[in-house]
Amino acid sequence: MVNFPLFMASRYTLASTQKNLIHRIGLVAMISIAVSTMALLLALSVFNGLEELVRSLFRSLDPDIKIELKVGKSFTLAPSLRDQIAAVPGVAKVVDVLEDNALLRYQDKQVVAKIKGVSEEFLHDSRLKPFLIQGDFQLKRGSTNVALLGVGIQYALSITLPSEFHGLQILYPKKMKGAAFLPQDFYRSQTILPGGTFAIEKQLDERYVIVPIAFAATLMDMEHRQTALEVQVAPHHEILQVQRALKQLVPDHFQVRNSDEQQATLMQAIHMERLFVFIIFSFILLVASLNIFFLLSVLVLDKQHDIAVLYTLGATAQDIRRIFLLKGLRIALRGVTVGMAAAWILSWLQQRYGFVSLGVESSLIEAYPIKLLS
Repeated sequence: MVNFPLFMASRYTLASTQKNLIHRIGLVAMISIAVSTMALLLALSVFNGLEELVRSLFRSLDPDIKIELKVGKSFTLAPSLRDQIAAVPGVAKVVDVLEDNALLRYQDKQVVAKIKGVSEEFLHDSRLKPFLIQGDFQLKRGSTNVALLGVGIQYALSITLPSEFHGLQILYPKKMKGAAFLPQDFYRSQTILPGGTFAIEKQLDERYVIVPIAFAATLMDMEHRQTALEVQVAPHHEILQVQRALKQLVPDHFQVRNSDEQQATLMQAIHMERLFVFIIFSFILLVASLNIFFLLSVLVLDKQHDIAVLYTLGATAQDIRRIFLLKGLRIALRGVTVGMAAAWILSWLQQRYGFVSLGVESSLIEAYPIKLLS
């Protein structure tokens, strides 16, 4: 048996195809809902794309999980505990890290950067390797130490690769135990050959120099010490699950942070901006939906004669109410469907062709990143 309110709502929808005022109001209501829905989905998709881009950029240097002290700078880890960490299910590799700021000199130029000493495991299945733009992805040439530089540091120091004759001098402040009178008493100095350059993101490219951990330990006088352990999770394993297992394993004075927690400030800013955009566009969609209320009010006034006939035929007040509510619902669903389809098509076109540019010069991405989640 045909649902009577639904049948009448369908009849009113078909009958309103005539070019009258009610039809125009209905068309405006549907278009406003479609545009609002499309704008909401596109705005959220852009933030999804930005979040994914930020994760992919920082993931090249940031590990899946980072273990470091809650208070303090460096520590000495028992070999047995390191072996236990490496044996946790889902752990692909563990990299020892010794990291601190230092002064770099190359011929007559100098710049402050972060020296990141890493163990040999860093090179195995490294996510940084695809970002290498010049030189070799290695930290040793035979017995000679070499460094991987951010391209921003290369430009700042005017380093030309290959550089076999001019080494990169790294200066690190000494721990002063008494009075010092000569400049060389204030710092330790070591020289390393530039071996390759990488390009990830401007702030990272102007900040990091990667060297062997033994070289960094000698420079900083921190033999057998680390500032962090970087854990890479194996494919098909949940990072959060591995993180929970590591938290139960390491002592309480260590903190175990995943990649999002390592960039907590940036990720929170993206999430807050996305929340505000969602609230604003949801409010716009709500205002656009009010057009349906005015449409139904005009439709009720226009169908007074029909309503009286329906009452005569035995329709109840609830049936009449359902007729007009279903009419409004059909218009809203049409608008939402059109808006979702338009958002999907525009998102696909942006992903494929990148019509909307970021407006900044970048070797990594030129168009606005966008990701439409299902």
